[in-house]
Amino acid sequence: MSVLMDNRAIIDLGTPHSGQLAAHVALKGHRFKAVRCGRRFGKTEFAKHWLLNSALRGLETGWFSPQHRISTEVFAQFASLLRPIAKISKSEGVIRIHGGGLIQFWTLENPNAGRSRGYKRVVIDEAAFTKNGDTSVDGSMMSIWEKSIKPTLLDYDGEALVLSNSAGKNPDNFFYQICTDPRFGFEEFHAPTSANPLLPKRLENESEIEWLARRDQVFERLKADNAPLVYAQEYEADFVDWSGAAFFARDKLLVDGQPVAAPGRSDGVFAIIDTASKTGTDHDATAVTYFAINKNAAYPLLILDWDITQIEGALLETWLPSVFTRLEELARASGARHGSLGAFIEDANSGTILLQQAQRRGWNANKIDSKLTAMGKDERAISVSGYVHRGKIKYTEHAYLKTTVHKNRSMNHLVHQVEGFRVGDKDNKREDDLLDTFCYGIAIALGNREGF
Repeated sequence: MSVLMDNRAIIDLGTPHSGQLAAHVALKGHRFKAVRCGRRFGKTEFAKHWLLNSALRGLETGWFSPQHRISTEVFAQFASLLRPIAKISKSEGVIRIHGGGLIQFWTLENPNAGRSRGYKRVVIDEAAFTKNGDTSVDGSMMSIWEKSIKPTLLDYDGEALVLSNSAGKNPDNFFYQICTDPRFGFEEFHAPTSANPLLPKRLENESEIEWLARRDQVFERLKADNAPLVYAQEYEADFVDWSGAAFFARDKLLVDGQPVAAPGRSDGVFAIIDTASKTGTDHDATAVTYFAINKNAAYPLLILDWDITQIEGALLETWLPSVFTRLEELARASGARHGSLGAFIEDANSGTILLQQAQRRGWNANKIDSKLTAMGKDERAISVSGYVHRGKIKYTEHAYLKTTVHKNRSMNHLVHQVEGFRVGDKDNKREDDLLDTFCYGIAIALGNREGF
């Protein structure tokens, strides 16, 4: 689809695929629309087409995202497309199209997003990953919708398009509610990832028969490589009931019910640190997990060791050297060809202090990518679950059999936290410091350079 603007530029919006066209037909004529589709269906592209259809006709529109990072990415895409015909203000988050159209970008981290504006069309992107709760909960998506965004549509009898994958069967979740409860007035379109006929992209010189055969193989592999509930949620976009389901099964981290021996050879070893400078039995701890990576081995990522403790903030500086000492010991013991690959630390709170300390002393410490740390705990666990399901990560004997006393409890705290994790668990008292190091370690070692 292309649009000519005042004979000055041609704005190429591309051609919607058949799945997107089906969504358009199904939702046409409905004021409030919900699009629930699996990963890589093309939800954002569909929304961009829909919003631009009004903005290019001189109308004012709004785009709402759960986080600033997501909003910035979409803003950049719109800016690149519309630069020939628009005035762009990154600082204001506004694109003003010549002739009067406007696209204003908001982050849903702001509970007043959209308040006092008037829009013909609004898009709410990734709506399932916003704050849960009803209108009485400050900053919840339902509260923002009812009190801030929905009133922006009064002036022009405007429309709303809400898009997301699913995030579990949760009656407190805004997206679940609008898709399942007719009281909210939304018409829903639901489609799996496979409804995008352009996946995977056809290779150069690949015949249609070859491509279709490869397409079947790709989706078969997706299903085999993911736990059934993960596949149902992420690629079928089903509302999955996670209650009571152990997410990381012990048997996937063992071999025939037993941990593996420590490696004699590896590519390298590294540590993941999750820090806290609080004290008291009700607060977070400082946790570290040590890994060995050997990408050509049957089990490319092995958990070598772990530790968890509560440390006063001032004592973290004396604790950090012990991590690098342990890394050197493990590098020698595991025959690491590249030695210690250093420690990865979240650049927040006391983690920032540790990164600065390591930099001053010339130690190899790295920030964990912000795209990974910005993800919610559930989303991060789901993103690495495929590697666990395929048996790519294993406990070594030392890590599996180790016990320590922490908060007056003697146990294997790593195994306890990993096996105790539940998607959508509302029990905020459950400890998860070692779980965080577990998920970060898998993402950094086996994911792409951004940890996915």
